Amino acid sequence: MKLRCLAKVLLMISSLVLGAAAHGGGPWVQEPGVAIPMRDGVILRAEVLRPSTGGPFPVLVYRTPYGAVAALNSYPTFKHAVERGYAVVVQDVRGRYSSAGNFVPYEHEGADGYDTIEWAAGQSWSNGKVGTFGLSYPGAVQWLAAMERPPHLEAMVPAMTFSSYRNFFYAGGTFDLSWIEWIWDNIAPDIRVKHDLPGPRTVDEAVAAWRGKGLAMESVVPLDRLEDLQGIAPYYYGWLHHPLEDPWWEWADLEGKYRRTHAAVLNLSGWYDDNYGPEGATTNFRGLVAARGGQPAGTALLIGPWVHGVESTQTPRSGERSFPAAAAIDYDATVLDWMDHYLRGVDNGVDKRAPVRYYTMGADRWQESEAWPPRAKATNWYLSGAAPRLPGRLTKTLGSGGNSAFVSDPADPVMNRYEASGGHDYRDLVSRSDLLTFDSAPLAHDTEVTGPIRADLYVSCDCRDLDLWVRIYDVAPDGAAWNQMAPGVDVQRASYRDWHRGRQLLNPGQIYEIAIDGPVTSNVFRQGHRIRIQVSGSFFPNFSRNLQNGGAEATTATGSKATIRIHHESTHPSHVVLPIVAH
Repeated sequence: MKLRCLAKVLLMISSLVLGAAAHGGGPWVQEPGVAIPMRDGVILRAEVLRPSTGGPFPVLVYRTPYGAVAALNSYPTFKHAVERGYAVVVQDVRGRYSSAGNFVPYEHEGADGYDTIEWAAGQSWSNGKVGTFGLSYPGAVQWLAAMERPPHLEAMVPAMTFSSYRNFFYAGGTFDLSWIEWIWDNIAPDIRVKHDLPGPRTVDEAVAAWRGKGLAMESVVPLDRLEDLQGIAPYYYGWLHHPLEDPWWEWADLEGKYRRTHAAVLNLSGWYDDNYGPEGATTNFRGLVAARGGQPAGTALLIGPWVHGVESTQTPRSGERSFPAAAAIDYDATVLDWMDHYLRGVDNGVDKRAPVRYYTMGADRWQESEAWPPRAKATNWYLSGAAPRLPGRLTKTLGSGGNSAFVSDPADPVMNRYEASGGHDYRDLVSRSDLLTFDSAPLAHDTEVTGPIRADLYVSCDCRDLDLWVRIYDVAPDGAAWNQMAPGVDVQRASYRDWHRGRQLLNPGQIYEIAIDGPVTSNVFRQGHRIRIQVSGSFFPNFSRNLQNGGAEATTATGSKATIRIHHESTHPSHVVLPIVAH
C-alpha cells in the first residue's frame, strides 16, 4: 500500500524539538495561533517563529493538513531555518486543527496559499522574500499556490508530490484506492472530534482499526457504496463521480501552466516514492525548463533511492532493498541551502551544480546531468512465448509469432502482498495463473537503464474493457525479483488509451495498441541478472479493479472474467522501450 500517511509519524511523536524556547527566552520567539485572513474572510491560523533579534527576515511558509503544532514537534527543519535567519510560518490549512473553514483536500490551496504567502511578505518582520517547502500534501500546496502567481514567492522545494491528477487521484484511468486509507488515518479522526462523530478519534486508534477492516473497505464495489467515509469525507464520493476526462479536474493539473511562476524550484523525489512522486518531479522539472526557454537556471531535480517521507531521505534503506550510506542526504540542509541562495543571496554554489542529480540503483552511485532524461539509447525489447506460470522471452530481436494469453478475474485480482512502499522481492508472482512473465537471458554485461520507460503492447480481449499492468523487475541470480518503482506509473486502462476523447470501450476480439509511458527509474541491471517484464490485468489493493464488462467500478458492482491476449507477431510486435545508457 502506498504511503501518504505522514500524519502517522507526525502525531505519534511527542518529543518537543523547540523545547523551552518555543515561546521566547531563547534565540527565537514563537507566536502561537496567529490569525491569517483569507480573501473570503475565513481565518487560518499558524505558528510563527522568528529570530528574537534583528530583522526583517526572509520567510519560509509551510502549510499542512496534519497539524502545525505536530509538525513543529516532529521535524527540526523549522528550528534550523530560524537558526539560519528565517522567519517561519507553519499553518494549518483550511478546516484542519486550529484553522476555520471546511476542509476539501487541495481545492482551496491555490487561493489560500497565495493569500498566506502575500500576508507573510507584508509583515513588519518580513523583508518581502518568501519561500515554500514541504513534502507530499505540503508539497502539492506549493504548486497549487505557485499557479496563482503570488508576486513575492521567490523559491520552492516541493518534495514527493504530483504533476497531474491523472497520476494522483487516478493512474492510467484506474482510481487510486490509497485515498481511503489516507482519509481514514489522517483526516477522519480530527473530523470525528470536531463533529462528535463515532469511530476512531486519534491516529493510533485509526491505524489499529485499519488493520482489521482496511482491506474490506478497499474491496467495496461499487466504490461509491463505501459507508465508512459517509459524513466524514463527502469529497471522496465527489472524486468518484468526476471521471478522468471531466474538465472539472483542470484545477489539479499543472500541464501548460509552468510559465505562471518565476520562483526557483528544486524538485525532489525518490525512485520508490508513491507512484506520482518520481513522475511528478521529472515532469515538473522538464515543464519548468521548457517554459524558461530551455534554460534550467533556478530549476533543479534531485531523486534518490527513497520511499515517501522525509525520514526516508536520511536512511539508505527502501523496503527490503539496502543501499550504501552515501544514498542518504541531509534533507534540512538541502532545503535551506536552496533557500539561502535564492532568498538570501548566499554564494553557496547551489547555482553552479548540475541541475539534475540522481541516484543509480544497482551501481549504487550518484550521477549528474545537464538535462532530464540524460542521454540514452532507446532500445526495443520484444515480448514472446509466455504462458501462465511459464515465463516467455524478452529479447532485442522480434521473437516467435502468435500471442500469449491469460485469464483476469476482478473477483480474484493479482494481490500486492507488501503494504509498504520500497524495493521488494516479487518472485512469487510467477506462480500465479492470471499473469504473464517475460524474462531476458542473463545479461552478458552491466546494463544501465535511466530515464522514462515505455511499453507498446498489442492487446485483444473477449471483454469491453481491461487494465494493462506492465511491471519491470531486476531478477538476481538467486531468483529474487526486485521491483523498480511503486505501482501506479505502470498501468493503463484500455478504455482510456486516449483519455482526451473520454472513455472508449473495446470491441471484443479486436487488437488495440496500448501504450504505457509513466515508468521512470535509474538502475544498473548487473551482469548475470535478468530483466523481467510482467503483464497482468490487476494489482490490488493499490488501485481499483477493472470490471472488464464495460461497467465503471465507481457505480457498478458486478465484474466478469476475461481472456487477455498479448500479440507478438511481426505485424503486432509488443515491446518495451528501455533507455540504455552507454558506458
